[in-house]
Amino acid sequence: MEKILITGNLGYIGTVLTERFLKEDFEIIGLDTHFYRNRKIIDFEFSKNYTQLFKDIRDIKLDDLKGISAIIHLAALSNDPLGALNPDITNNINFKASLRLAELAKKAQVSRFLFSSSCSIYGANEGIKLDELAPMNPLSAYAHSKINLENALSQIADDTFSPVYLRNGTAYGISPNMRFDIVVNNLMGWAYTTKEIKILSDGRAWRPIVHIGDISNAFLAVLKAPKEEIHNKAFNIGINSENYQVKTIAKVIQERMPDCEIKILGEHNPDQRNYIVNFDKVTKTLKYFKPEWNLRKGVEEIYQIFEKINLTLEDFQNKNFTRINQLKYLINNKIIDKNLIWIK
Repeated sequence: MEKILITGNLGYIGTVLTERFLKEDFEIIGLDTHFYRNRKIIDFEFSKNYTQLFKDIRDIKLDDLKGISAIIHLAALSNDPLGALNPDITNNINFKASLRLAELAKKAQVSRFLFSSSCSIYGANEGIKLDELAPMNPLSAYAHSKINLENALSQIADDTFSPVYLRNGTAYGISPNMRFDIVVNNLMGWAYTTKEIKILSDGRAWRPIVHIGDISNAFLAVLKAPKEEIHNKAFNIGINSENYQVKTIAKVIQERMPDCEIKILGEHNPDQRNYIVNFDKVTKTLKYFKPEWNLRKGVEEIYQIFEKINLTLEDFQNKNFTRINQLKYLINNKIIDKNLIWIK
């Protein structure tokens, strides 16, 4: 039985991805610092036993990686606002600590390293559908950290160590460790709890969106693929039909909740992140990648869970579901220090 280490396995994508991998014939070890442990949006426990390590990736040691055949590396400070909070910390965790993890993995003879990168590396690119060879235009510390790690991993790739770079579109969908600071989930939360779909920009920017279930399936497809198909390669993760302007996402949500009003609150505040992504490579190369989600199906999933739990505005605005708010709370209450290290 292959032993797989999943970093960030208790996070937004991690909980869904870990459950998906537990349904396969793998031995799973999860590793997470557990910053977002205070609240879950739905009752949840994993379907099978696995090993959980509560550890910061900056503290990983060689012994932690003994017997591991593959690493799925999700752990990171996860979005642009967090990067703006402290760019140095974003670089230290997302790049330096992540590269150190990869170097230790290579020493431990871990053969595959699946890195959760991001389409945000494309930043602002109008007029073309961006494939994996398109120019990068990062607009944040977060995006820079993703590019830097891709480049560094490429330098240490060889016959024994095979990194892959999965450039996820903007994630959405229900997870026990929910996030309401990403576009589809955020607009759905406003719609359900206030009857107003609040767009904080002018709504014209394009986003490639991808359900966390399809992200999980993509990682599994990469792991199952022959090495020669994926070795040291980047894959945009998503579906061509799922590139949307933010205002179009709002209209799809309004179709499901027609009593909601769309409010564009940033008419003079265009979002600089604006890009349309080409996903041909992943669907043509990875035969096990079978996307199952689209925006309307995802909106229905989210709506049904909101109905089931009777989501309130207080729930929607809970600090645990907006990553920067939770970290600020932990810092201000001296639970973690300014370098995001646990004090108590």
